[in-house]
Amino acid sequence: MQFTAPIWQIRGNRVMSQLLNIVQATFCLNKLRFYDGPKFLQQKSCSYLGNYAQLQKYQGLQVQLSLQGMVVVRVECLFRCKACLCSGEELDAFPHIQTLRKFPKEELDAKVVLVRFDSAILFREEQEQQSKLVSNALFTIKYLYESGAKVVLASDWCTKSNPKLIHAESAADFLSSILKCRVVPMCSISCHTPSKREGLEKADILLLENLSEFKEEVANCSKFAQLLSWGIDIFVNDSFSLSHKILASTVGVARFCHSCVAGFHFEESLCQLKKVAETRGNSYVALIGGGNLSQKAAALHFLASRCDGLVFIGKMSFQIMHALGLSVPLDLVEYGALNEALDIVQIAYNRNTQILYPKDFWCKNDCFPGKLELFPSNGILDGWVPVDLGPVSLDEINSLLTKCEKVLWIGPLKFSDSNQHTNGASPLTQMLDILCQRKCDLTVVGSMAQMKKSSSDSGFNMLVNASVVWEFLKGRKLPGVMALDRAYPFEINWNATYCDPTQPLVVDIGSGNGLFIMGMARKRTDLNFLGLEINEKLTRHCVASVQRSGIKNGYFIATNATSTFRSIVSSYPGDLVLVSIQCPNPDFNKPEHRWRMLQRTLVEAVVDLLTSDGKVFLQSDIEAVAIRMREQFLKYGKGKLSVVHDQGDTKSREGWLEENPFGVRSDWEQHVIYRGAPMYRLMLSKSTSIE
Repeated sequence: MQFTAPIWQIRGNRVMSQLLNIVQATFCLNKLRFYDGPKFLQQKSCSYLGNYAQLQKYQGLQVQLSLQGMVVVRVECLFRCKACLCSGEELDAFPHIQTLRKFPKEELDAKVVLVRFDSAILFREEQEQQSKLVSNALFTIKYLYESGAKVVLASDWCTKSNPKLIHAESAADFLSSILKCRVVPMCSISCHTPSKREGLEKADILLLENLSEFKEEVANCSKFAQLLSWGIDIFVNDSFSLSHKILASTVGVARFCHSCVAGFHFEESLCQLKKVAETRGNSYVALIGGGNLSQKAAALHFLASRCDGLVFIGKMSFQIMHALGLSVPLDLVEYGALNEALDIVQIAYNRNTQILYPKDFWCKNDCFPGKLELFPSNGILDGWVPVDLGPVSLDEINSLLTKCEKVLWIGPLKFSDSNQHTNGASPLTQMLDILCQRKCDLTVVGSMAQMKKSSSDSGFNMLVNASVVWEFLKGRKLPGVMALDRAYPFEINWNATYCDPTQPLVVDIGSGNGLFIMGMARKRTDLNFLGLEINEKLTRHCVASVQRSGIKNGYFIATNATSTFRSIVSSYPGDLVLVSIQCPNPDFNKPEHRWRMLQRTLVEAVVDLLTSDGKVFLQSDIEAVAIRMREQFLKYGKGKLSVVHDQGDTKSREGWLEENPFGVRSDWEQHVIYRGAPMYRLMLSKSTSIE
């Protein structure tokens, strides 16, 4: 049975009323361009006759749809695109994150590091098919171990990937064999008491219990995440395939570890995913399989706005054919997906993006077991079900792909729930293998990533979990990525920032309106001054003020210094001589919460980058906040910081500095002084000789 929806179902009651109010009209698809053979942009037309649609080809530039006994409005009022999804704007799914590659290696020594690894990679028996993935995943663990870190591994696994891994003991033995070091299982993860991890002293690496046995893992239970991170200094996420989920072991633990970074496999996969959105080269074609078009519509809108061609090879191809007016079997039409399919067609039309769908199929019939028949895509008889691409379809795909410089294959070649694999995947694999040898940039996603890889295919990129890619293409932020620490988004050109970038540097964290930085820059031209402020509006105001005033040794950056201080300041060519934190979050509604911006990761970064005898200046109008900042710096200062006691008569009031030693006030400090309230100040000094 063939099926085509009545025209008034396309856009609901609003469109139906329009159809009934117009007596004579034509439904036109002007200059619609599709790939329908060896030549690009071949034209074709469709007509609705009676209750069903029949495809008719003719020479011309318009496609006319006529409906017996009814009238139709122009297509422009039917095809309404989602402008926010089709504008071609860059996705904001990825922040710039801290990676293990750029994390100071010396900071790993003697630290307890929790590694969330991907069991689908390391516990797979046939690992030679994923050698690149396996090597990156193993390198993360070995790198940490060889750097002197005490490594704790965590993951979830099932016997489906490897039947031998029934217990944690067998999983630990398996990891020991591939890591070439001793891995010891740790039992009895409890949701009530912290885990005992004395085994780290006896083992090279410790393995936590199977996380799939704990419902708190999927629920992202805060208490469970805190127990997982008990005693952990640094969290390394190396399970990119779970980055679209909110789990206790990927998102929850990040709240309790002072440093959260991406492992080598995570970083590599993230880079591969970012390439999917890049359109620098020409002839970018997406090979799209699978089904559920309505759920993936936003992702398909994005691909249609970026690619030069869309090739539908799975069940979604029938939704596209249905939108184009082709008759397709009723059981292959996805209910409620027609509007979305029409939008995708319109986006492609607006961008002159070519659409290619199968022209023929190999089909089966339960009445004739073991027999396959070849049918055109718009002529499948009742009782026959598509199971594979036909020869014409494969030839057209091959003709298109040979002209491409970049190809994305996402989704399986699948037409029904029964056919998990088809023979058509093999010719497609061979086509793409040849493209790789021709230096085509190929990214394969999902189950298709398991296909055998040629030794010469330098352009072959693999992303195993298709769900992560679909979420990215939809424009959604990935929780596993967002939970990691931030890095500054790009390298700073210090030569363009300062006249002399070798001068000593002073950094004011939370620079606010910039009065302290600009006042100090005018007063001390022998120093360079940098303000780090999370409020972008304030930062833009400060940069404009610096430009107007002609200050050459002052600069401001909009960023969260808690996570980006190290990546920014570590690239500065001169010495860091002073760091100031003054009245953190002055506009915060609850003063007792102001200290929270000062985290261990920031303190350690300041101490590591500060030159010998460098200073840290802290002040607040809330005494509890000042005390907390002092305690944090002394606690996490690695024994290299001490309170300066040689300030002469400026020191009073129980250890606080009475006056600002620089003679330049910040904006909030001025506000506090004007209303007669006290300020609580202190100066810390770094010395490598302090024990």
